[in-house]
Amino acid sequence: MLADQGDGQAATGALDISLHLPGEWLSALVGFIAGALPAWRDDPARDVAAGETKLTAQLCSRLNSVTRHTPGWDFLQFKREEPDEANGNRSIDLAVAPSGQVIWIEGREYNEYRTMLPIECKRLPTPTGSNRDEREYLISRFSSTGGVQRFKAGHHAAVHARAAMIGYIQERDVTHWQAQIDGWIDGVVAASVPGWSIRDRLELVAHDGVSRTAALRSSHARINGSPPIDIDHLWIEL
Repeated sequence: MLADQGDGQAATGALDISLHLPGEWLSALVGFIAGALPAWRDDPARDVAAGETKLTAQLCSRLNSVTRHTPGWDFLQFKREEPDEANGNRSIDLAVAPSGQVIWIEGREYNEYRTMLPIECKRLPTPTGSNRDEREYLISRFSSTGGVQRFKAGHHAAVHARAAMIGYIQERDVTHWQAQIDGWIDGVVAASVPGWSIRDRLELVAHDGVSRTAALRSSHARINGSPPIDIDHLWIEL
């Protein structure tokens, strides 16, 4: 029986035809993720969760379901705890990669094993603990676990010019946290922490009071000498 299927076996493991996408396509991808957040939060089938790990697992499952059932996005997959390409000892909370497709963006090839967009997820506020810094969305004085800090130091996404962060807002609202993070950046700059400047502030791009979501953007010089990295911040009030 297997011998009769020789032609089919030759194609095993092959990917479909390549897609060539413009650089600004990543902006559309960020918008697609942002658009999926409210329905994920409000899904009655989703178990109530507070921890970052479970929230991100739920979100990953939802995003994979949405892409699978949305024409034009069904060539993508979302993966959790994916090893960073430049530092395999560190993992990315969420990673976007092609699924059964080769994608080219600005001359760079992406396949199912290569991350297109690395995403870090953080709770706002940071959970309390003896080794937790309330500023962890931005930076931590105890370790290199700060969200933006990891990208600036090249611990995450060193080979990428663009990344994203998802903020799970569990207390207060978007307006409060933008002001709070701006204040933290001012404090870091005043303390002369190497590599940080007022240019690390987040810019509000969109705020929807009905869906209780926001999109922000920031650009950061990297401490390891790599080119700057742009970060899209997607916040949702839980």
